[in-house]
Amino acid sequence: MVSDDTVSAARLLVDCLRVQGCDRVFTVPGESFLPVLDALHDCGDVDLVTCRQEGGAAFMACADGAMTGKPGVAFVTRGPGATNASIGVHVAHQDSQPMILFVGDVGREMRDREGFQEVDFSAFFGPISKWAARIDDAARIPEYVARAWSVAIAGRPGPVVLALPEDMLSDMVSAMPRPPVSRPAQPLCPDAMQALDAMIADAASPIAIIGGAGWNAKARDHFAEWAERLGLPVATAFRRQDAIPPSSPVYAGNLGYGPNPKLLDRVRNADLVIAVGARLGEATTDGYTIPTPDHPGQLLVHIHPDPEELGRVYRTDLAICADMAEFAESAALWADGSLIPFDAGAEAHAEWEEWATPKPADFALDLASCVGFMRETLPSDAIVCNGAGNFSGWWHRYWRYDGFPTQLAPTAGAMGYGVPAAVAAARRFPERTVVALAGDGDFLMNGQELATAIQHGCDMLVILVDNGAYGTIRMHQEREFPGRVSGTELANPDFAALARAYGCWAERIETTEAFEAALTDAKGRIGVRLLHCVIEVEQLAASGATVSGLRARKR
Repeated sequence: MVSDDTVSAARLLVDCLRVQGCDRVFTVPGESFLPVLDALHDCGDVDLVTCRQEGGAAFMACADGAMTGKPGVAFVTRGPGATNASIGVHVAHQDSQPMILFVGDVGREMRDREGFQEVDFSAFFGPISKWAARIDDAARIPEYVARAWSVAIAGRPGPVVLALPEDMLSDMVSAMPRPPVSRPAQPLCPDAMQALDAMIADAASPIAIIGGAGWNAKARDHFAEWAERLGLPVATAFRRQDAIPPSSPVYAGNLGYGPNPKLLDRVRNADLVIAVGARLGEATTDGYTIPTPDHPGQLLVHIHPDPEELGRVYRTDLAICADMAEFAESAALWADGSLIPFDAGAEAHAEWEEWATPKPADFALDLASCVGFMRETLPSDAIVCNGAGNFSGWWHRYWRYDGFPTQLAPTAGAMGYGVPAAVAAARRFPERTVVALAGDGDFLMNGQELATAIQHGCDMLVILVDNGAYGTIRMHQEREFPGRVSGTELANPDFAALARAYGCWAERIETTEAFEAALTDAKGRIGVRLLHCVIEVEQLAASGATVSGLRARKR
């Protein structure tokens, strides 16, 4: 018997998400959670974005969490749907971004029989999520949703996975949503700030490495204020280039793949390294070498919101567990007037300016010059999204990530992220310019989400760099086995024609001059616009690496 004060489990689930602040859901529909789709039918305040592959939906949810600081939400079906979506969960985990993935599951009576598309989701997602669980009792949905939201945003943010037995979703219950949860306050300990102040006063060549877990606009502004007052050189961790304004007089550039060699020397020679928010992962530290985990001759201060990250890999001389914005605000207000500002901040910024200024090269379509023209043409707060591949290096080096957020790029190095992330950005910030960057191999991993972009009226620009190869792997191949090309060549479609088939405006581009003309044209249009940029495979990387150059080194 159903009473007037009962609702379906699916309706309760949707109501719990709305109370927590969920206003958008990314999905590929499945029969295992049809009651949830039905409940969303009546929720005009929740934007339901229908995607074309679960990997794209999960990437969109991950990107949405990165932009808002609250969990991005995706719903997928069991088995193939969940395994397809696992790539987005992995990226959210390694990128420290809040996300909740709901997976429609086999009915409770089918569990542990290897029913149709059955997977043990707690075991499958456990290693790549903060929490993976299954809701068997509909009355506990408010508890599970509130806990999932809390776990996703607390400490080091990350993904949560909840499995939903399909029969459970039709149960009738009288439970009510729990109140909204918020990230726990993590103020900075004054004693820790005093100790840090003393270490800076004793340092001759300090440097900060910033960006990562829980970083936001407040942390960005306050940290820049503090670093500029000290003259402290500030490098951003891999693909965290919007963590400080590029115009800051102490910005020293980005670490990761293909950084400024002078910046690497500066980190290598620093006597004090202050890591704020960054995990100091493999990409940021060049394989745990700059700095090394034991960093002899250097002092390391590590500031992170999750105590489990402190001392996990690196020997830490001063560990501070604090929220990034709380730390940055306290530092900006700290009375450190006795310190003499360092000259190193301005010196490091000048080195970055020289490194980040495009120098034309002798290629028909010169990507460095193209990025330089983009800087002159597009708004400085454009949101630039990319997946993995050498193509991204030109933007990492030459683009200025002004405003926050302006960089959506997976630190996990996953291909296929750029187009889905751009869809999420276009839905979240329809008034801003959104650019998706993709290589030819990268694009074809999730390029079908152009259909999602068209269906949902997204306004976004796609720049597709086509060199007929898996360029990053080709570069490593030429370095290790010069001239022995194996498995890295690609036969590609006419990407401009493909984009037009989806309903996009598109142009094929083969010269720098044509790029400038097409970008100018695209800027004056709305909707989804794609520039198919055909380059020579010889132009391997923004560092200047070429096929002929790598082969010559082995002779």
